Formats: sequence, structure tokens, C-alpha cells
Amino acid sequence: MELTHRPVISSTGLFTPGDVITNEELVASFNAYVERFNAEHAAEITAGEVEPLQPSSVEFIEKASGIKARHVMAKEPVLDPAIMAPRWDERSNDELSIMAEIGVKAARQALERAGRDPADVDAVLCAASNMQRAYPAMAIEIQNELGIDGFGFDMNVACSSATFGIQTAADYIRAGNAKSVLVVSPEITSGHLNWRDRDSHFIFGDVATAVLVEDAAIAPAAHWDILGTKLKTVFSNNIRNNFGFLNRAHPDSAGTADKLFVQEGRKVFKEVVPMVAQMIVDEAGRLGIDPQSLRRLWLHQANAGMNRLISHRVLGHEANEDESPTVLDTYANTSSAGSIIAFHQHSEDLAPGDTGLICSFGAGYSAGTVFVRKTA
Repeated sequence: MELTHRPVISSTGLFTPGDVITNEELVASFNAYVERFNAEHAAEITAGEVEPLQPSSVEFIEKASGIKARHVMAKEPVLDPAIMAPRWDERSNDELSIMAEIGVKAARQALERAGRDPADVDAVLCAASNMQRAYPAMAIEIQNELGIDGFGFDMNVACSSATFGIQTAADYIRAGNAKSVLVVSPEITSGHLNWRDRDSHFIFGDVATAVLVEDAAIAPAAHWDILGTKLKTVFSNNIRNNFGFLNRAHPDSAGTADKLFVQEGRKVFKEVVPMVAQMIVDEAGRLGIDPQSLRRLWLHQANAGMNRLISHRVLGHEANEDESPTVLDTYANTSSAGSIIAFHQHSEDLAPGDTGLICSFGAGYSAGTVFVRKTA
């Protein structure tokens, strides 16, 4: 079969953990921790040496983010005021790691939906905001479990990892170096979230997604043509996570809050919204697409307010749920997987010829756009 070197999205896959934490449950847990902390430090608080912690509320969370619930890999320890972090048994080196496990589940669904045998896949890219270990690569473990004879590697561009992975896969197709590439994004974000921080304890949820990017020559009849991709990074400290292998060089601070997710939310909102909106409009123009003609926007699911403003600037009007669907309310922010979940769950109803945009943005800053058009 002669390859076209034209990349398409053949299918997507999604794994959703069974455990759900509602805002009501999360607030009850957080406020119990606040009461315990303030009671234990009552003397220091009275003396002005320690600032008392402030309780959270369902109203605060939903107004700040639009999030109502989130899926997690381990619910009970996260809600335990004495733990407030995920817990599970450590696996041996001979067992499939937990991050690879959920990535494989999403990947298998994507392969099944495309009618693709793993033997037909050339590469696996594990694109996520955090990796369980440095090496062997999670991608190679996923590749091995699926039985793919090819290559794989990990890539991390925080919340934009999936779209950066899609462009990377598309470039392999364009160059003729691969005909079928899996982009897998296992996001166990509960592991890097500070569940004891009032400003961010509600933000993240766990999930895994997979995107099968292939040459049009071998794709199933129903697929999405990739019209163009664009990536952008601008350095910023406003979203940061300082956890890493060199933390052992300064053990006194190895467990401080900056080794988990931290952000300056207002600065992020102010700086990212115009950057991403302009990037979308400029890239649409380069591709000869009227941005206001886009049938649907599958945007990064981090904040309802950000998506509302970005979609308004792109479409020229307030977007409705059909034009810019939301999964943030039930999944929370799932980092790089968010826009892929939205695409996975809200794309089958589009008609052949409809054009849409998968877009992610986040720490880095980083942003990625993937313009797609549905075929028959």
C-alpha cells in the first residue's frame, strides 16, 4: 500500500477511574483538616506566629473553576484528613506499573475502535504532565504490554503534552518514518496535587486518554483529517512543580509545598487567555480557515472562565455547550488529557466536512493547536 504522508486521527480511547470525589466530599475533608490544624496550632495562632487556615466551600470551588467532581485512582486516602494523598501498594519491577496500566486501557480502546491490530502500530508516545519514573520509559512499558514492535518514548509538556504528542506523531507520518502512532496520556494528577492547599485542592482529577494518529492510506473510513498543527512555548514560573531527582541534593526542602503543583492563578488567567486566543486565530488564518466557522472547540479543561473567554475571542460570540463542550465539571482538570476527553466524548455527532479545533494550554507556558476535519 502506498502511503500518503497525510496524518489523520483514526480514533481515541478513554479510561476513567471508578472512584469519584464530589465537591461536597472534598470540602468536608479539607475543612476537617483545617479544624485539626488550627486546633493543634491554637497557641501559635493566638500569638500571631502562625496564620490560621481558612475553610473551603462548594460555592468557592464552583465559582472559581466550574468544577463539581473529579475521578481519582484512590479516594479514601485523599479524603482522609491525616493523609490527603493517594495511596496504593508498591508494585514489583515484574508487574505492570499503575501509570502504564491505565495508559494501556485507553490505548486498547483506541485500537479497538479503529479496528487496528497492535502489530500495525509503529510507535508509542507517552505524553503526560508527570512520569512515574525516569526509566525505562513509560511509553516502552506500554509498547511492550500491547505487543507493539517499534519504538516509544516519553514526553512532558505539562497540560499541552497530548497536543504536542499529536504534532510529533503527525510529523512522523508526514516524514514517512511511521504509518501508525499511539499518543497515550495517563494523567494521575492526584499525585502532584497539594490536597491541603485551599487555592488548588479542588483542581485536578485522574484519567488516561489515547489518540491513534495514522497515515490516511490505512485509516478507517471514518476519521479526522489533521489540517494543521501549531505549538508554542513561553517561559513562565506562574505554574510550577519543583519535584525531581535532584531534590535529594537539598533534603531539608525535599518535602516543601513547591515540590507539588503551585500556580499564580490570576496571572495565568490574564496572560494565557490572550496568548492562546491569538495563537488560534493566527493559525486558522495561516490554514485558510475562518475561525468563526469552526464547528466545535475542544479546549483544555482547566477553568470554565478561561474557556469562555478564549472561545468568545475565536468565534466572535459567546459559545454554547454545543460549540465548546465541557467535561471539566465532572472530570476536573486532567492536565493534557482534558481536551482529548472533550474530543472523545463530543465528536461523533459532527457531520462530514465539519471543522474543529483541539487545543491545550498550561504550564510552560505551553499551547498546542490541532485543526481537524471530519471525513465520511
